[in-house]
Amino acid sequence: MDPKEVLEFVKKKEVHQVDLRFTDLPGLSQHVSYPISQLTASSFEEGFGIDGSSIRGWAAIHESDMLLIPDTSTAFLDPFEPVRTLVMISDVIDPITRQHYARDPRWIARKAELYLKNTGIAGTAYFGAEAEFFIFDNVRFDQNQHSGFYYVDADEGRWNSGNPNRNLGYRPRYKEGYFPVPPTDHYQELRAEMVETMIRCGLNIECHHHEVATGGQCEIDQRFDTLVKSADNMMLYKYIVRNTANQYGKTVTFMPKPLYGDNGSGMHTHQSLWTDSKPLFAGDQYAGLSQLALWYIGGLLKHARALSAIIAPTTNSYKRLVPGYEAPVNLAYSRRNRSAAVRIPMYSASPKAKRIEFRPPDPSSNPYMAFAAMLMAGLDGILNKIDPGDPLDKDIYDLSAEEMKNVSSMPASLEEALACLEEDHAFLLKGDVFSEELIETFITYKRRAEADAIRLRPHPYEFALYYDI
Repeated sequence: MDPKEVLEFVKKKEVHQVDLRFTDLPGLSQHVSYPISQLTASSFEEGFGIDGSSIRGWAAIHESDMLLIPDTSTAFLDPFEPVRTLVMISDVIDPITRQHYARDPRWIARKAELYLKNTGIAGTAYFGAEAEFFIFDNVRFDQNQHSGFYYVDADEGRWNSGNPNRNLGYRPRYKEGYFPVPPTDHYQELRAEMVETMIRCGLNIECHHHEVATGGQCEIDQRFDTLVKSADNMMLYKYIVRNTANQYGKTVTFMPKPLYGDNGSGMHTHQSLWTDSKPLFAGDQYAGLSQLALWYIGGLLKHARALSAIIAPTTNSYKRLVPGYEAPVNLAYSRRNRSAAVRIPMYSASPKAKRIEFRPPDPSSNPYMAFAAMLMAGLDGILNKIDPGDPLDKDIYDLSAEEMKNVSSMPASLEEALACLEEDHAFLLKGDVFSEELIETFITYKRRAEADAIRLRPHPYEFALYYDI
């Protein structure tokens, strides 16, 4: 819709509120609402003023005035608000310069798309991300100077098999939750409701299913789209998943590793480059890829350790990215093999289906920054013709110690990932997609607010290990 169509839609649907959304640096959706009378034809140029001083990773208080300019192409009716509300994602603008705000993650993603076109390599980058999540019935946590704990529970969790209260069984075993039918899959009805709501809000959904872990791990797959649109869609996806679960009296988390001893939640990200209607990743090389696609893989693998700070940006991410477990920490590529960081899906022989899947990302990441950073790494691989090496077509977890010496791996902690980003980020600066100042801000925030905050606090398990030492 254009501005005129939005105003006509508002009148036709008798909308009473307009809700403007944007995203902070860590990736949490923010919003501000106005009576519909405040939305006029001039709003789409003049914008709405907000105070950005309290937004995480944004400006200091002395330069905090910002404008939100609604993007009419993102408009939808909020399915959860009893007062009829039109939602639009907004671009953040500096009111003095009238330029896009450099720390707006959506602007970073848009600049990545512009950079792609300016390189002449391709016209469009398509991204399709599979964000997994857990559905719990209860969550409690607290932390202070002398105590700290967390507690999560799900009726579906295998640990409830011995519950003396009304118990009908049918709970997925640990690491055996992939694809069971109801009643073992407790969440078919809830996921179906999520999917129906997503479709009404304009998302293109391909399928949904239970995931590997017990205790309510699920996945709903969206169809691929352009980079910015896919990031917009991921923010809407999370909003719908959380709020639908809340209506059912349940709670959702996109934490990568909320349960010990079972699979964590990833965000495997499918990627491809196209020019007009031509798929550029299809060719006659390994696994039906083009040379350009192999160079793209080379860029992802070369910069994967630096990317980790953006695509797996929490301390909890590295509870999932652990060698020998379910996550692909080893930096290699392979067809079909899910133990490789880069997998080439082989479901279809069609050139249009040819893509690569990058498996280390998780859904705690900011999708705008994560997709942009992955594209920049891939493009660096193409521009510099980075050889990804030989493919690894056997289970990486079965390799000998001697063979493993030749396979590098993802960082083992957020601290290590941030250090890698400090050392290797020149590829992100090309085309002014990311700025030195933004990367410094991101690293400083992550170190102080997250990595150092966790490092300074005793862990409950340390008492079990060391209290009597």
